[in-house]
Amino acid sequence: MTESADLCSRLGFAASRPNRAQFGMQRLGMTKAGSWVFQRTLYRIDRPLHRWSRGRITVPGTATGLPVILLTTTGAKSGVARTMPVAGIPDRHAGPHDMFVMGTNFAQAKTPAWVRNLEAEPRCQVTWRDRSANAFALPVKDADEREYAWQQAASYYLGFTAYRERIQNRDVRIFRLTLSRGLGDSRS
Repeated sequence: MTESADLCSRLGFAASRPNRAQFGMQRLGMTKAGSWVFQRTLYRIDRPLHRWSRGRITVPGTATGLPVILLTTTGAKSGVARTMPVAGIPDRHAGPHDMFVMGTNFAQAKTPAWVRNLEAEPRCQVTWRDRSANAFALPVKDADEREYAWQQAASYYLGFTAYRERIQNRDVRIFRLTLSRGLGDSRS
């Protein structure tokens, strides 16, 4: 594979906008009941399904059009590699094509563990289909960039707008995942 200057190109990551049927399914996921059920069940299905299908099939990807990646972090307490399916939101604004990940946790009260892991150790691995790349997670703190990330996320999944409105008692951490230089990339 030739050298790519950005994470999305390295992974061959191509997120498409949802179709009408997928927008309909998104409406279920943005309800309190739907997001509660999805938060407790989808990752249990998606991790093995993602591996079995070599990254080609995820429940949220098929049902709602949400671009799902596998994010592998290092456990903040355990030091053990932890892999979770999360929404990878492409940033095609300018410069390198990075992606955002947002710790919404389906608008649940707790911040997801992978957020704490990235705060402790920002080096991670991103897997899309049959490709993996080492990445670095940069916290998005600038208000304008945070707003931009929310807008990008909502353009792929309507639930992000509902989640943002429902999450009142915690700060949603947003990270920009960028290609790690010099750490080496691997193919799964």
